[in-house]
Amino acid sequence: MLARIQFAFTVSFHIVFPAMSIGLASFLAVLEGLWLKTKKPVYLNLYKFWVKIFAVAFGLGVVSGVVMSYQFGTNWSVFADRISNVIGPLLGFEVLTAFFLEASFLGIMLFGFDRVSRRMHYTATVIVALGTILSAFWILSANSWMQTPQGFDTMADGRLYPANWLQIVFNPSLPYRFAHMLTAAYLSVSLVVGGVAAFYLFNKRHMVEAKTMLVLSTLMLAIAAPTQLVIGDLHGLNTLKHQPIKVAAMEGIWENEQPAGLRLFALPDQAGEKNNAEFSIPGLSSLILTHSWDGKVMGLKSVPAEDRPPVAWVFWSFRIMVGLGLLMIALGLTSAIAYWRGRLFTMRWLQYWWMAMMPAGFIALLAGWFVTEIGRQPFTVYGVMRTAQSVSPAITTPQVLWSLLCFVVMYCFVFGAGSYYILKLIGRGILPVDNAEQFYQHGLEASAVQGLTNKKKKKR
Repeated sequence: MLARIQFAFTVSFHIVFPAMSIGLASFLAVLEGLWLKTKKPVYLNLYKFWVKIFAVAFGLGVVSGVVMSYQFGTNWSVFADRISNVIGPLLGFEVLTAFFLEASFLGIMLFGFDRVSRRMHYTATVIVALGTILSAFWILSANSWMQTPQGFDTMADGRLYPANWLQIVFNPSLPYRFAHMLTAAYLSVSLVVGGVAAFYLFNKRHMVEAKTMLVLSTLMLAIAAPTQLVIGDLHGLNTLKHQPIKVAAMEGIWENEQPAGLRLFALPDQAGEKNNAEFSIPGLSSLILTHSWDGKVMGLKSVPAEDRPPVAWVFWSFRIMVGLGLLMIALGLTSAIAYWRGRLFTMRWLQYWWMAMMPAGFIALLAGWFVTEIGRQPFTVYGVMRTAQSVSPAITTPQVLWSLLCFVVMYCFVFGAGSYYILKLIGRGILPVDNAEQFYQHGLEASAVQGLTNKKKKKR
């Protein structure tokens, strides 16, 4: 249990920063593209502001990801030994094709403004954005395979060996998880950008930049939030097909039901195999999950008690995710209507709403991951390998406890410092670009000449 808590703690910290990197990288590509097309300084000012926050989030994401890879060897060595022939190459592809791509062009993106051509710099920004998406693809492929494993053979030594790489990479749940994760990242960042814009509008600072950010965030939220609802519905159909017990936990359904009611509120009692204080709408779960008013939904009692996930965690995490998603749809549509009526920048209560929703994307993201990962229990590889069989046999409880405490202290320090710096950048505000920096006025050759000139001056 301690090993599970430790991994849950580190992955919960980790997932926030890659999601921020994915969303911000695409946002920066849009900003730079708009600046190159329109030459309006507002887009360049915003790019220079958000690229600093992107750099911090990217660095924190890399650091937290490295820690997780070591945990496979320390706490989950049996799991790593048995499934490494399948998972190892997927993580290796992520490093080779995505992380190297991001890392190679990140330097140009961060420090190349006055050193490379504008076309080269924009290319670097787009490649970094594509690299973050490609990285998410490989990670989601590995995770989705653990949810819906296929394309492997189990040999006499107990290890899993790949039999069909196309089936492994493009496993049944990958398209839905990948689309769900990407949209969640874009929603999270649009809420952060919109919240910062509302904060500046509320305090009457950086009005031009704030209005631009709020319009872009409204556009993203109004499109992406309803799209996420459709993707979530398709994801639910896929989960019902491959992981029906996870869906039963999400819905708090204990007996097979036809039709199945939607529990708006319930207090699941795992020991008693029932819900307390339940309030449900008849037939609505069948309609949502099967697209039929009388569709059958499997209950938790269909499997032995030891094969059920922790129901209360899955049940409430799912409701937090869906509730915040509905609030995002409402905020996006309300803001779009306000913009159409010319009142987006003057409605104070709407600015409060944007500011209050700033962390909502990340909270929904974490809640969604709780549903995915806790709902998969008691398996690490669904239906193939149990979590209890995956833990390292030699590691002791005090060792896990002490390492967990060290992680808590170090993460609070490192990520607290990173988060504080991001908040400090937001509080400092958007600095207008100094024309003396001569962005994109120099090619490589001109920079070299300028460097030689500076050296001569120093010698004198």
